[in-house]
Amino acid sequence: MAESLPSVRFSTHPQFSGFMKPCRFEGDTENLEVIGTIPPEIRGTFYRVMPDPQLPPFVDNDPWFNGDGSVSAFRIESGRVHFKQRYVRTEKFQRERKAKKALAGKYRNKYTDAVEFKVRTTANTNIVYFNGKLLACKEDAPPYAMDPDTLETLGLYDFEGQLPSLTFTAHPKLDPVTRELVCFGYEARGDGTPDICYFCVDATGKFTETVWLVSPVVAMIHDFAVTENYVLFPIIPQTCDLERMKAGGEHWQWNPDIPFYIGVLPRRSAKASDVKWFRAPNAFPGHTCNAFEADGKIMLDLPISDKNVFFWWPDAQGNAPDPREITSNMFRFEIDPKSTDLELPPARCLLREDIEFPRIDDRFMSHEYTRAFCSLNDGSAPTNWPVVAQRMGGGFPPYNTIGQLDLSTGELTKYFPGDMHLVQETVFIPRSHGTAEGNGWLLFLVNNYDTMLSEVHLVDTEDMSSPKAKILLPVRLRAGLHGNWVDAAELETFEPNVGALRI
Repeated sequence: MAESLPSVRFSTHPQFSGFMKPCRFEGDTENLEVIGTIPPEIRGTFYRVMPDPQLPPFVDNDPWFNGDGSVSAFRIESGRVHFKQRYVRTEKFQRERKAKKALAGKYRNKYTDAVEFKVRTTANTNIVYFNGKLLACKEDAPPYAMDPDTLETLGLYDFEGQLPSLTFTAHPKLDPVTRELVCFGYEARGDGTPDICYFCVDATGKFTETVWLVSPVVAMIHDFAVTENYVLFPIIPQTCDLERMKAGGEHWQWNPDIPFYIGVLPRRSAKASDVKWFRAPNAFPGHTCNAFEADGKIMLDLPISDKNVFFWWPDAQGNAPDPREITSNMFRFEIDPKSTDLELPPARCLLREDIEFPRIDDRFMSHEYTRAFCSLNDGSAPTNWPVVAQRMGGGFPPYNTIGQLDLSTGELTKYFPGDMHLVQETVFIPRSHGTAEGNGWLLFLVNNYDTMLSEVHLVDTEDMSSPKAKILLPVRLRAGLHGNWVDAAELETFEPNVGALRI
């Protein structure tokens, strides 16, 4: 008798409902409908990735970002847009597709799985282009390499055997001058270990720096920042306990009783003893905006919340904030890397708005800058919340506006996409190679809760009052996490399919 398999039906939890209902779509659509005009000088591809479970999860009330990595590519050429969508063929994805049912258990807890995986990842957090390959990243494992043209999965990628860490950041930083890829992994020797491995890869793909560190706490380090001479590791007070995991508990638990640590390490020729762990009051650091050096000090800009943003992982007593009360404002920490006093002075607020997903003109990464772009929740904007709230489903806090902050003046310019729309993370496209900082376009996915379909909006940074173009998709894409713009000239430099390990 044939084995009886569970029906392919997702739960009615918010993270699987409304706009967040799994898409489970792979395919191609050429010549997407464009309302407006895309300037002909925009040539390249916008890549983004979303968690999208191919099958109902093994754990019923699974966090929304535990889904399989699904990569979108929007290729723009001569004012036209071609769309491609593919899943990352991870070990998890392929084994579950063969079994026709979910096999992986709780988020980052291998002790709750139905089977043992060699490499347990969904590759669903960021999609980065480096040396002719797309790297689908999630911070619990090495990345998966993909063909940037076809989105074929080439295999788990360990930089031709050079990767020393079991994990790899979801936010590697590409130096705009040296073209080095600056990276790290935390829990780098395995689940529950305090080890951090910092490493740097030169433009040819060769490892040039490797430093092993020990974190003051075993906790989440989702993003980090890079200056010309330092790397900085902001630690989120979501802590890991291996015994809790073995008992079937969560990988993460909020700890309100520890400081907000920021590790500072020299970027080159460093050793483990060179790291300094600066301390600030307990807080939840968001994605880093940028960092740079000025007058011997390090400036670190990032959103900060005084509450546990990942409220679905409460503290040991089960306490969690009301998600409607969680906000993050942009702050600047000023750090003296030579100081022996590790208590940081209070950070300065740069923007008193509820923001996340800050981005910059990437040509200014690690250098002094004046323009920051972000997703923000504008309480004064006329979003039709009574209807949108019923249709959005569960997920990341909703953002209804894209903002552009001039750090030299404090002026905030906003783009509002409409009363039935929410925005996702933006990317910046410079108008030309040598144009001034921030002079170009913003490109980002938009959720349309009227049509229940997705759109991509293109906005000129010099006039954010209305979009240059709206690109309409014939499908609905769930909330994604991160993406990047890759210029056509850069894509044409490399031959794909080189150096990946096939599985």
